[in-house]
Amino acid sequence: MTKPILYTRWLCSWCQDAKHYLQMRGIAFEEVDVGRDRAADEEMKRLSGQRYVPVFVMDGRVLANFAVEDLEKFLSETGGDANRG
Repeated sequence: MTKPILYTRWLCSWCQDAKHYLQMRGIAFEEVDVGRDRAADEEMKRLSGQRYVPVFVMDGRVLANFAVEDLEKFLSETGGDANRG
């Protein structure tokens, strides 16, 4: 399983919640701040079809503009909760 990517922007409260959720559960992830990286912003838009953050990408699946409850369900369905670092 590849390390999931969390696309974020600085000062995004939903992004902070998603990071906190992952960190508290020991789930390893790569954070990409799309506010600082234009190419990453374009990649996120291509993957998710929108510009809102957070966007979570894991094994080719995309969860866009979500609440923590959605992330929990997504991780459970994809086995991502087993990706502990």
